[in-house]
Amino acid sequence: MTVSRSPVGFPRISARVRILLWLLVVMAVALGAVAVTVRSILQRDVDHRISKLLTQETGEFANFVPQGVDPDTGGRFETADRLLRIYLQRQYADPDEELLGLTGPAGKEPGVIRQRRDLPRDIALWKDKDSLTRIRDSQDSFGTLQRPQGELRWAKVEIGPSAGGQPGAFVVAFHPERERAVADKTFWMLLALSGIALLMTTGIGWAVAGRILAPVRLVRTTAAELTEQDLTRRIPVEGRDDIAALAETFNAMLDRLERAFAAQRVFVDDAGHELRTPITIVRGHLELMGDDPADREETVRLVTDELDRMSRIVEDLLLLAGAERPDFVRPEPVQLAELTADVFVKVRTLGEREWVLDGVADREVRLDPQRMTQAMVQLAQNAVQHTVPGQRIRIGSRADAGHVELYVADHGPGIPPEDAEVIFERFRRGTSRRGTRTSGAGLGLAIVRAIAEGHHGGVELRRTEGGGATFVLTLETDS
Repeated sequence: MTVSRSPVGFPRISARVRILLWLLVVMAVALGAVAVTVRSILQRDVDHRISKLLTQETGEFANFVPQGVDPDTGGRFETADRLLRIYLQRQYADPDEELLGLTGPAGKEPGVIRQRRDLPRDIALWKDKDSLTRIRDSQDSFGTLQRPQGELRWAKVEIGPSAGGQPGAFVVAFHPERERAVADKTFWMLLALSGIALLMTTGIGWAVAGRILAPVRLVRTTAAELTEQDLTRRIPVEGRDDIAALAETFNAMLDRLERAFAAQRVFVDDAGHELRTPITIVRGHLELMGDDPADREETVRLVTDELDRMSRIVEDLLLLAGAERPDFVRPEPVQLAELTADVFVKVRTLGEREWVLDGVADREVRLDPQRMTQAMVQLAQNAVQHTVPGQRIRIGSRADAGHVELYVADHGPGIPPEDAEVIFERFRRGTSRRGTRTSGAGLGLAIVRAIAEGHHGGVELRRTEGGGATFVLTLETDS
């Protein structure tokens, strides 16, 4: 039995022991109720059989009185004594039954006529003169006597006096103790069997409870072994019951925790990696700053520029960290043509380029207009950084039966095939820099991909006809 101490000092009983205790309590109550019910039924059957026997015996005697014939005379019985003796000679009593004849007037000790039987003398009614007198003088035909020797059930039929004779009575007495003892023996036997059943149930219940709670213990053990460095442990899922559902829920929780810790580690690693350089630059310039006003002004300008870059990096990292949240995008019905036109108007201020609204899809879709605008502006900014004034940049959208696309196409130097995948990773700009020098941290396209994936879509890089790069946001639709 597993018992531990709770924080406040009270004993803490394990779930396995509690289940077993409740099972034993329920079974004990059920088995006890069955035993008591069986005993009650047996006792009732005993009472019913005794009542039926008393009624039958007295009924037979009552029929014999007017119809009986004295074998010596061939006529009617002349005395009650003779009638009782002849009748008792012809009867066979049950083992716990006494058939007696009583003679004499009421108020006096009656004479007793009995069968020669081996009934124990300590309970025999014919030896108990006081009880015989009480029965003889009773006004009832049926009754019960509580004697020191035990309970006695009786019934009688009175016989009026014949000419010159005395009155009499036929008495049927039944001693129910033995039959009730049989019922009690059955009761105690049931209790003993119930005790054995409880012992067997204890063993079986302990094993079954252990098997049922094994996944729960595995959940507890797995939770205890989890650390921030190791969130890869999972619980095997077997079956389709509530325990399996618990294991699936716990595994899903571990998946979320692992993603959250991974995002946290990536955020910390990225922040440490990318912020180290501007911090070093700021510190170096401040340490070398002299007293010359021009030198101080230049140092302040450089430090301010680096601090602004650090601020942008932190904002971008926070945005990417928030991409793991379920509310990162908040879709709503949006007219794609209107969204495309709004993006085109906003990006024209990013640089002196030949901006072209290439085409719009006249369709309503569910997306987050702010996040999608942010992604498109980032792609346009990326196109501006890798083109020169006067080069064409096209903005557009298109749709078909299954999905929609929003794209930004430029006519710059393009992107080598080996860089097509790495440019979407954080702090990666590819092995060759296209176009002019940029001051970005390499997070822009990673943000675009996070927004696209938040819409359950993706971002693709395609070659622009005539040279250049085209970035396409693809989103699945319901229709």
